[in-house]
Amino acid sequence: MTGNLVVDLLLGIGVGAQLVCCVGLVVARTVFDRLHFVAAATTAGPFLILAALLVREGLSTQGLESIAAVALLLLANPVLVHALARAGRAQEGTG
Repeated sequence: MTGNLVVDLLLGIGVGAQLVCCVGLVVARTVFDRLHFVAAATTAGPFLILAALLVREGLSTQGLESIAAVALLLLANPVLVHALARAGRAQEGTG
């Protein structure tokens, strides 16, 4: 019972974080403001959802595959944000 409560809580917070990031992307005015939400969307939500999966499944095959997927997101996040910032800067004509 307690495990299910923890899983539900982690999933709820993770999905909520992703929804906040999505709303932030829609509401933000500039590309550079949107970058903050892009960066958070690839770290906060997936990590919490991974934690919920690991609490529920443990270090099974699904757990290890999920760890690899979230690790890839965490490693690709700086490259993604940097590339988007350069594209935004080039589009504005300042770089």
